[in-house]
Amino acid sequence: MTWRAPEITRTPEPYVGDERTMLEGWLDYHRQTILLKCVGLTAEQLKTPSVEPSGLTLLGLVRHLAEVEAWWFRENFAGQSVDYPYYTLEHPDADFDVSAADPEADFAIFHRELALARAAAAGRSLDETFTEVSPKGRQFNLRWVYTHLIEEYARHNGHADLIRERIDGHTGE
Repeated sequence: MTWRAPEITRTPEPYVGDERTMLEGWLDYHRQTILLKCVGLTAEQLKTPSVEPSGLTLLGLVRHLAEVEAWWFRENFAGQSVDYPYYTLEHPDADFDVSAADPEADFAIFHRELALARAAAAGRSLDETFTEVSPKGRQFNLRWVYTHLIEEYARHNGHADLIRERIDGHTGE
């Protein structure tokens, strides 16, 4: 049997709530949207690039966003040591290299990273600050992480729309 990206039920974005509810709700909405763009596609379809010269794929986006979650929530904000599933010093863009990827395993990694990101932020103040783990050493707060990830997902969900439309004509949602 051919593996296909599983069905999902997307929770509507929140219309009313306090700041934390809105930030978490919108981020979850965008997390679910990237998965919605993949629903029903085979491994090969998920590895299909948009249009030359770009090599951007839906699977590459899922892999990239898993590492973005780990980088911002776990390594930077929570100060955890993270073993990245794709990134290496020799191949920093390995998340986008899907030539030998296993989509089923990559989707499991994505879901694991979401759970770990949620756990890293649970019960922590949006005002809590941290210093970025990089030579820049910039100061951020948890509120910024939520806002940045909402922006990052929204941008990549736009890419996902175009890639999905190229694969099978499916648009919207």
